[in-house]
Amino acid sequence: MFSPLEQFDVIFYMFKFIPFPFFNVLVPLILIIFLMRVKMFFLAPNLKLIPTVFQRILELLVEFIFNLIKQQIGKDGYIYFPFIFLLFNFILFCNLLSLIPFGIALTSHIIMIIWLSLSVCLSIFFIGLYIHNIQFLKIFIPECPFVLLPMLIFIEIFSYIIRAFSLAIRLSANIMAGHTLVFIISSFVLKISTMKIGFYFIGFVFLSAVLALELGVAFLQAYVFCILTCIYLNDALKGPSH
Repeated sequence: MFSPLEQFDVIFYMFKFIPFPFFNVLVPLILIIFLMRVKMFFLAPNLKLIPTVFQRILELLVEFIFNLIKQQIGKDGYIYFPFIFLLFNFILFCNLLSLIPFGIALTSHIIMIIWLSLSVCLSIFFIGLYIHNIQFLKIFIPECPFVLLPMLIFIEIFSYIIRAFSLAIRLSANIMAGHTLVFIISSFVLKISTMKIGFYFIGFVFLSAVLALELGVAFLQAYVFCILTCIYLNDALKGPSH
């Protein structure tokens, strides 16, 4: 890697022993799925009354997601706990993997995140349609004078569709901006280190602070994505009467 920004490139590979095209973004995706599976495989069967460190971390994470669903949706959302828990872990693992040297920031690839966001929003829409039947479409019909109704219906439909794109762009833009900032600061530190050794330590401290901030952003963006998903799911469960 000549630049941290190379992780945003999608590279196509074609191997003779692989019968289908292979992209570099598939490697971290497979690795994340494997790590999530390993975490649950080793921790779930070995739960103890006095928890270990890893078990306590898992319990705190489960409690955190459960409280999030309880606050935003209520008892009706308990059934969706496995989905929200998996979604949070997947985005968190993607964000954390991008902070590792030579890691690829999957959440910065807008196509992949839009696909995830569209899948989530479409699933929520079909859940609302399944629960409330055709009455669910009343969410696009606001109470207003009949003259303004056609225009407002169009605006409501557009605002509902744009949810999926705003959900994806928010996550992708924040991850890309953070990594770009780290690249700019690291390049500046390398430049000033050739001038005076004292500047190197000042730049290193500043760069460490930015990396710590990026670690917080990794958790924050996973939280924001999940809390917005819970809000949209709550609207679908309560329907037009909400």
